[in-house]
Amino acid sequence: MAKSDGVLAVELKGIDKHFPGVIANHDVDLSVKAGTIHAIVGENGAGKSTLMKTLYGMHQPDAGTITVNGVTQHFRSPSEAIAAGIGMVHQHFMLADNFTVLENIILGAEPSNGQRIDFDAARAEVHKLAESVGTHLDLDVPVSELGVGKRQRVEILKVLFRGAKILILDEPTAVLVPQEVDELFLTLRHLVDDGATILFISHKLKEVLAVSDEITVMRDGTTVATVLPSKTDRGQLAELMVGSELPSPEGRDSEIRSDVALKVEHLTVSSPGQRDSVHDASITVHSGEIVGIAGVEGNGQFELCTAILGITHSTGSVEITGHDVTHHNTHDRRRAGLAYIPFDRHREGLMLEAPLWENTMLGREHMPQFRRGPLIDTRGAKRDARAVIERFSVLTPSETVPAFALSGGNQQKLLVGRELSSEPRVLVAAHPTRGVDIGAQAAIWDEIRRARDAGLAVLLISADLEELIGLSDTILVMFDGELTATLDPAKVTPEILGTYMTGGTVEATK
Repeated sequence: MAKSDGVLAVELKGIDKHFPGVIANHDVDLSVKAGTIHAIVGENGAGKSTLMKTLYGMHQPDAGTITVNGVTQHFRSPSEAIAAGIGMVHQHFMLADNFTVLENIILGAEPSNGQRIDFDAARAEVHKLAESVGTHLDLDVPVSELGVGKRQRVEILKVLFRGAKILILDEPTAVLVPQEVDELFLTLRHLVDDGATILFISHKLKEVLAVSDEITVMRDGTTVATVLPSKTDRGQLAELMVGSELPSPEGRDSEIRSDVALKVEHLTVSSPGQRDSVHDASITVHSGEIVGIAGVEGNGQFELCTAILGITHSTGSVEITGHDVTHHNTHDRRRAGLAYIPFDRHREGLMLEAPLWENTMLGREHMPQFRRGPLIDTRGAKRDARAVIERFSVLTPSETVPAFALSGGNQQKLLVGRELSSEPRVLVAAHPTRGVDIGAQAAIWDEIRRARDAGLAVLLISADLEELIGLSDTILVMFDGELTATLDPAKVTPEILGTYMTGGTVEATK
């Protein structure tokens, strides 16, 4: 990996950023050496994303200075940051699914040949960039046909195409299997060998220690330490971040009951002229049991969940606690005891402009604490929201602030709290701890275990393989729309699980 001679690519001094009722950053100092991978870690609400959005020009600091390659900058927009050589790959990808890979990469920065886009020049440039970082993509396929690992490479090529030499990566491994993480890290090493500088935001401390040259820890809106990976470990980083030991999802003292809480038989989700998104899937989850679904995103997990929820049309049957709900709508399935932690909290889970008390009521409006005759009991809803906020340690000034004012991790805690507070019989949980810090992760695991011990049946979809292995009683592998393997979490490793998830078998790796 290329090493810097001490020249700073980025220097932030005394950065302050305030929002109404919230001090997001206070007196932040950060020095990033050129040609290195610099990780930034911290709890949700520690100020990491705010700091990076300030560097990227998405908002301006209230105090402090930003220096890029020795030049003091005052970015008023991302376009000005891009012009200075900074690019950002967000956790939620910003790609047009119906456009090709090439079209996505050049969108907004198209080379022209007179009045027309010069696709030949663009193709040649993108090929050159892809080769320089060891990435191979078919530029003519729609992005909708790509797995999550390849979509991420499209995002990286998109910022490189705009001339970025300083890349900000926000939770880049959140949805990758181990093999894809290895491929990403190889890409990052190609980038730094070519002179790039990487700012790497992550909650996965093992990966941070494996890939970074330096690690800066943030807590309560400011920087508290910068350490070398060779002189620290996961436990020490956890102590710096939250003052507690590193949590573990391990714990198989569950008592699976005889009654079946969720039964899915021969479920198929079809689209005209296309391969089935889900083909002939059958799943049984007992009360007090956690059944994990492992799979690279895009292999039918989303369609499986939305079909169980009654959102997506399907064939086959669905039963909840012995009651056939195959022909019931989503509202009736929820009333029957079904709860759902969605894949994308922004698109499916929250009304970002609405206050928190309205968000904690979503999907539960029929419950008595929210009703006053035919009307909504606003006081009751706010009281319930405060209980969820307190129980799940959601960092917020009050229940009246809009959901967009919360950090991503605190949004996730609010969403998980809402679903578990409905006291469901069956929980379909998609990535319940995605984007949350280690303290919140431990709290969510504890809440899921506690609910399971009380009889909750959980269908768990997660890209965190340690989470899947640690929490699940049984793991099913989903590949290309089909359930292809049943594995014992006590006997499987993340590497073996990753092999099954990408269509291989253990025998093929021997």
